[in-house]
Amino acid sequence: MQPFQTPHLYQFQGSRAANALLKALGWRIEFDGFPALQGVAVVYPHTSNWDAPLMFLVKWAVGVQVKFWGKDTLFKIPLLGMWLRWIGGIPVERTSKHGVVRQMQDAMISAKARNEYFWLGLAPEGTRKYIPGWRSGFYRVAVAADVPLLIVTLDYSRKECKVNQFLHLAGDEAQDMARVAAICAPVKGLRPANMAPVALLDVAVDRADTVVKSR
Repeated sequence: MQPFQTPHLYQFQGSRAANALLKALGWRIEFDGFPALQGVAVVYPHTSNWDAPLMFLVKWAVGVQVKFWGKDTLFKIPLLGMWLRWIGGIPVERTSKHGVVRQMQDAMISAKARNEYFWLGLAPEGTRKYIPGWRSGFYRVAVAADVPLLIVTLDYSRKECKVNQFLHLAGDEAQDMARVAAICAPVKGLRPANMAPVALLDVAVDRADTVVKSR
């Protein structure tokens, strides 16, 4: 399942304090660097408000810089906008005719052409509540830019966070998502009932609609 050779080329210096705090909380992190300067990271599952502070601790503990997208209007709010940019936020215009995903594709491709560091982090469920699949933006960006996909798993049953599960997407949605699902299968969120199935949302909805119509 791991197509990238280790040890990874790009290593980081994490925070000892963040590592100590995670250890005190009983959490263990698996991390051995990044295989490329650019890529897309998805965090799964997202079932609780506790996931965000936990992931910020993990981010500081491993020392990586990760970008994420947010509504451009939020970045216009004094202090909040400065803080969002400081932690890696990128303002995007949701009303843009090209769409948010296209904006991120262009940014990733541009960074790759300049050989600049650019990792985009997303929670593909987009909410801590149950939804029938994953939003596909992460997939579109990773395939269009031909960059690695990192699946970050938060397993509350083992208090284990894995930040070392990289895949190269082939562009075949069914095949690629089957590989992602195999990685995510053993993981349990804080509230398992809120975990989304590991399938692209448009495909998952189509399947559900087919089941309903067949009854």
